[in-house]
Amino acid sequence: MSTSAPLLSPELLAQLERLELVSRKVFRGRMKGERRSRRKGQSVEFADFRSYVPGDDLRFIDWNTYARLERLFLKMFLEEEDLHFYALIDASPSMDFGQPTKFQYARQLAAALGFVGLVRGDRVKIQTLRRAAGQAAPVLRGRRSLWRMLEYLDGLSPGEMVPLAEGVRDFCVRNSGKGIVVLITDLMDKAGYQGALRYLLAQEMDIYVIHVLSAEELEPDLQGDLRLVDCEDHDVAEVTVTSALLKRYRQTLAAFIESAREFCTRRGIVYLLARNDLPVERLIQGYLRERGLVRG
Repeated sequence: MSTSAPLLSPELLAQLERLELVSRKVFRGRMKGERRSRRKGQSVEFADFRSYVPGDDLRFIDWNTYARLERLFLKMFLEEEDLHFYALIDASPSMDFGQPTKFQYARQLAAALGFVGLVRGDRVKIQTLRRAAGQAAPVLRGRRSLWRMLEYLDGLSPGEMVPLAEGVRDFCVRNSGKGIVVLITDLMDKAGYQGALRYLLAQEMDIYVIHVLSAEELEPDLQGDLRLVDCEDHDVAEVTVTSALLKRYRQTLAAFIESAREFCTRRGIVYLLARNDLPVERLIQGYLRERGLVRG
């Protein structure tokens, strides 16, 4: 899916350069990265002492302290570790709506967060929700992977008829790395979104749900007799749009949003509603910084 405007403008890249992704949990990375872990390890920066216990590595005993106190202490160091960052993009037909489309907005947001991760040496993986037979998305690391990430994102398109739960379940089966996962979706699935989020909860990851809705969905400008066709299962409904119907629609949508927010909050998932006309840089620098996903 190619568009005339780049996903990441030079101005946006300059803003993102100063940020880093933050996990609310401590995960054991597979490689040494640029970030400092709260977990004590064996890197080059001293952190603290602890008492020696049989089986500890003798190389880390502080013999100077032993000479003074006649007690064995081990030196502890701050360990640097990499963070796994996953962005899951809902590519169902309902995401192909709005101006810009919700899917285009999701791609730009995933690209922006992915770039922040690449700059800091995190492992970055971005993919659409798909069935198990789909081609695996690349795992990226380092600033030099930016163009590979953008090329991959440019090749994505909406229209995959994959239920949320099925797509998320496939992701969980294929990815065991702990870290941050950001699900970018409109949550529009007739089977519900709860099952999908429960799969993510079972992974014990740091979960963010970015609920993307278009301005047209939030504030519909409709009137008269309409024939509505569901873009996913082609169900047809003929309605007459009145002020009373629009009021009921807004009440139903508000209840849906509040229900999703409450479901996430009760389970430690960070929920954020995002309009497709909200600039991505404002979403990241403002709301996602406040929610603790980024800092800098």
